This record gives sequence, structure tokens and C-alpha cells, in this order.
Amino acid sequence: MIDLLVSILGIYFFVALGAFSKWKFKEELHDRSLILVSVYILQPFLTFWGLTTRPIAADVFVVSFWYTGIVLALFMLLLPLAKAFFADRKRRAVFLVASLVGNTGNLGIPLGIAIFGEASVPYTTMINLANVFFVNILGVYIYSSGSFTPKQSVMNVVKMPILWSAVAALAVNAAGIRLPESIEANLRLGAYASIVMQLLLFGIYLAQVRLEHLDMRLLKGVGSVKFLLLPLAGWLLMRFSSLEPMVQAVLLLELMTPLAVANVNFAALFDCRPKDVAALVFASSLFFLLYFAVLWPMVMRIS
Repeated sequence: MIDLLVSILGIYFFVALGAFSKWKFKEELHDRSLILVSVYILQPFLTFWGLTTRPIAADVFVVSFWYTGIVLALFMLLLPLAKAFFADRKRRAVFLVASLVGNTGNLGIPLGIAIFGEASVPYTTMINLANVFFVNILGVYIYSSGSFTPKQSVMNVVKMPILWSAVAALAVNAAGIRLPESIEANLRLGAYASIVMQLLLFGIYLAQVRLEHLDMRLLKGVGSVKFLLLPLAGWLLMRFSSLEPMVQAVLLLELMTPLAVANVNFAALFDCRPKDVAALVFASSLFFLLYFAVLWPMVMRIS
């Protein structure tokens, strides 16, 4: 449990470092430049490295299908609610995407290792892959639609290099190609840089958040979906699955993770209320500490 706490605090250290750098350098630190470097240069390294470090067994793909199915099922249920409760296109986009995109990578994978051991890594990796495809296809389209036309939004999806990086990595993995250690070392370097950059960017946007950026209606809506409806939907649907208890617990854990920092990246990239999104991510991350402490024993009983 101490290792788990240290891992979580280590993540928040880089967030705090990003906030401090914004407070210190103010307008000298250009947020959008860092966003472009993160999304278009560093994140493809993280995706490619994560999907080529070890062979992916065919049965592990089932977990990603379950995760995607649960998220998409809830997304379809949220569509009419979003139109009913949020007239503003940008707020509606934030509600639809942020509610469903959890921090399955930076937080979910370390949590899985701390609780279930390295046996969880193949499953958390595939769940994170499903999350990457969801946020980079449907998520990018919806965030983009808050400021762009449908055609421009589709083009914004096509231009996401993370998607092509994931496809290339899956092809390499399926072909059984083992990358030389020298190449893997460089990919790992880019992957770690991507993780740190995302956390720093979260802190940078968090430093600009004020109390008025915390949209209470969005907070209630997003929080209810992320911490109540999504885990509940996952638990109910998994009653009909043949997944092993440990795998079900891993999947439920990933559904419980707080909002992903990627939400801030894409909200900023497409000018879709990034400060509001940063406030939501921060609030969900703080709430998660208490939320997880209460529900963790339940997750362990399932496993």
C-alpha cells in the first residue's frame, strides 16, 4: 500500500512542477507549443513503445473489447442527456468525452501492478490501447466539433499521429518482429518524456484555473458518470462475461480511474474550454484518492 501511495504522489509531483513553472515564468511559457510537441511528437513514441515491448496474446484482446463495449454503450445513453442538459456545444463535448476517458495509462497501469502484480500488465496495456483509440477517434472528433465543422473534425481525427503509431505497432507485434535494444531504448526515452510532458501540461493548465472555471453543473454531470454510472455499468455487464475474477477486477479498476490528462491536451488543442477541463481533471483526481480508498476492498473481494 505504501508503494501504491508513493506511485500516486510521484505522479502528482510532476503535476505540481508544471504548475510551479507556469506561476514562475507566466507568459514566457507558451502552453500551445508544448501541447503540439506532446500530441504530435512525443505521444506516438509512448504508444508505439507500449505496444511493442512484449508480445500480445490473442485472448488479452477480449479485455479491450469489453472495455470499449462498456464505454460505447454508456456513450450512446449519454447522447440524449447531453443535448438535454447542455445547450452549449463545447460544454456538451466536455461532458460526453471527459466523463468516459479515464487515466488508464499514467495511473491505471501502475495501480494494476501495485494491486495485482505484473500479471495485470497485459490487460491494463490493452485497456489503455482501447482508451487511446476511443479518445483519439471519437474524443478528438467531439472535442473538435465544439469549434470546427464536421468535415474539419474528421480531418482532425485523421491527422492524429497516435492512431497511425498504434496501427504500426500492432502490425510489428503481430508479425513477431523484435526491435533491437538500441531502438527500443530510444522509444522508451520518448515514451517517458511523453508521460512527463503530459503531467507537466496538466499542471500548467491547472495553474491558470480559478474557482470560476469549476463549472458545477459539469462537475456534477461528469463526476456522476465517471464514478457512479461507468463502474456500475461495467459491473452489471461483466455479470454476463466469462472473464476470470482477477481480470474482471482489473477491468473495473480501470473504469474507476479519474479523468485522463489527455482530456486537457485535446481540449486545449481544439479550444474546447481547456481551463474548465483542467479543473474537472484536478477535482476528479482529488476525489479519486478518497473514492479509491473506500472501494478498494470491494475490488479486492471481486478478485
